[in-house]
Amino acid sequence: MNVREQKTEQDTCQQIDRAALEWEVEGQTFLRMNEKGDTNTSEHTKLLEFILSPTNLHRAYKRVRQNEGSGGIDGMDTNELRTYLQSHLEELIATVQKGKYKPQAVRRVEISKENGKKRQLGIPTVVDRVIQQAITQQLSPIYERQFSASSYGFRPKRSAHQAVMQCQKSANEGYIYVVDMDLEKFFDQVNQSKLIEVLSRTIKDGRVVSLIHKYLRAGVMVQKQYEETLMGVPQGGNLSPLLSNIMLNELDKELEKRGHRFVRYADDCMIFCKSKRASERVLGSITKYIEQTLYLKVNEEKTVVAHIKDVKFLGYGFYFAEDGCRIRLHGKSEEKMKSKIRELTSRSNGWGNEQRKEKLGQYIIG
Repeated sequence: MNVREQKTEQDTCQQIDRAALEWEVEGQTFLRMNEKGDTNTSEHTKLLEFILSPTNLHRAYKRVRQNEGSGGIDGMDTNELRTYLQSHLEELIATVQKGKYKPQAVRRVEISKENGKKRQLGIPTVVDRVIQQAITQQLSPIYERQFSASSYGFRPKRSAHQAVMQCQKSANEGYIYVVDMDLEKFFDQVNQSKLIEVLSRTIKDGRVVSLIHKYLRAGVMVQKQYEETLMGVPQGGNLSPLLSNIMLNELDKELEKRGHRFVRYADDCMIFCKSKRASERVLGSITKYIEQTLYLKVNEEKTVVAHIKDVKFLGYGFYFAEDGCRIRLHGKSEEKMKSKIRELTSRSNGWGNEQRKEKLGQYIIG
């Protein structure tokens, strides 16, 4: 392709993208992507250009708008995002390209857990969510080729139900004892230096690694007070699920190298053995790897070695019939569901029939 033909193709691509985005992106360099949305180069040395391409940013913008959600510390919501990007997109891209972009701190939100404790979420600003989503869209195809077939969480075309059925398959093949592994406050305890090291093995564009590091170190606002984030991956950001899988893929590879059967969904992991004694040996050795190599902490209280019929995984339990292992909703999950339905259908909550119907419908779909 000669220079004139290349320029014509680039101009055409930019015109199409401008029409779709309705953003002013004059002066933006647009690099062509393949159909899978990645660079298809082994070095990925120009990954930032693909992240900041109009096509990729438009996809990211649409995803953030679709997901809606509350705003971050600047108060901007998704309805205001388009107007902001129309005026500031070129400046935003230039700042990121020059390495001068500084993500804003996330907004701390706490949600209740089943045990009465609180889960801490960090809500980024909507602009930061667009950039994080743009990064995620380019990194996901690269890392999907590396991820284990036994990993099911936060991945395309994979689900919790598939993970549970894989547990059932292992039980039916004689692997009836499990190490039910629980990582203590995983998202809060991720060693950022270790994560950056793991990322740098694959991502050869140092600008992208640096940008991700800035997001990890952006900090959090708690009741208008800024707190540093020297550890962890804040739950609530668009990058967090992918980064958690990249970190725990190290565990997956170690388990595969040792020849273990396992199923992992995010930070919930079940390792399968044929005897209780073997399970106990595995627990001891893999705990040492997790804590000494990955610098994560195994929750000794919640991590157990047990027969598969005595564990709960992703809300499901297992039992044995004449034809083998079967799956059922775990008793605790069933009681929680009934309690929630009683709450939603109560006539003492002040809701009208339409609101009650809407809330119940949302819960059933969820």
